[in-house]
This record gives sequence, C-alpha cells and structure tokens, in this order.
Amino acid sequence: MPDYPVKTPCIGVCSTGIGDAVCRGCKRFAHEVIDWNSYSLQQKQVVDRRLADFLSQCVGNKLQVTDKALLQWQLQVQQVVYVAHHDEYCWVYSLIKAGASQIDHTADYGFEINMAFRELPLARLRELIDREFFILSQAHYDRYMLTPDLFAGQGE
Repeated sequence: MPDYPVKTPCIGVCSTGIGDAVCRGCKRFAHEVIDWNSYSLQQKQVVDRRLADFLSQCVGNKLQVTDKALLQWQLQVQQVVYVAHHDEYCWVYSLIKAGASQIDHTADYGFEINMAFRELPLARLRELIDREFFILSQAHYDRYMLTPDLFAGQGE
C-alpha cells in the first residue's frame, strides 16, 4: 500500500485523561493518544488501518453499501468530511455521523440497513455502531496490549 498522509483521529472527546485505556472518542489506545505526535508516518498508518478496519467491520454488521459511487457523490454534495483512502463502510459512517436525522431514504445515499436493524432510527443505529467499535477496540487492547508476553518463548 502506498504512503498516504494520516490526520489525527482525535475527535475532541478524549477519555484517556480520565483513565480509560481506550479512548471512547477516537478508539485509539491511551499510549497512541499520548505518543501520536512522535509517531512516524508508518506507525500512524498502522493505527489508521486498524481503526478503519474495525469501524468498517462494525458498520458492515448493520448495513450494506449498495452504490459506492452514489455514496461518494452524496458525501461530496452534502460536504461531509470523509477519509478517501478508507473504504465505503467508513464513508457511510461519516455520513450518518454528520446527518443521520436528515436521511429519510437510505437508498438515495447508496446504502441500506440490514433487516434486523431496519426498525431503529438511523441515529440509534449510529450509536450502536459506535459502541460496537469501542467494544472491539477494547477487546483488541485487552487481548494484545495487556498480555504482550502471552506468546513469548513459543516456537523456540
């Protein structure tokens, strides 16, 4: 994958200052928040890919992008900030984060809600996605950051 610039994922709602190991805002680990400005481009890209992959997975569990080009067009027309190198599931999350209450017909925006979640308002669905994203990030932190020596010595 070619190099690409990475902006800070910070959304100004940091919970690491109150003791959370994973930020409830941007979903980075506390040490990533603290050390972000000293990270190399490659280190920032690793964090960016992990966050984008986790978010994409959580969004894909709840809805389906049916027309990527339409979605991208709507993002541009609605002037919604999105990260172009992320996938369309991250894009649709940017859209519903910016204006879930203003979307009446999801097909007009290039996506549909999975059957199990169609009765929920889009704003509530956005909250569920954000919560699942946090839970996934927390589980990853618990599994790989709290037990760094778990696999030490194996394969020797």
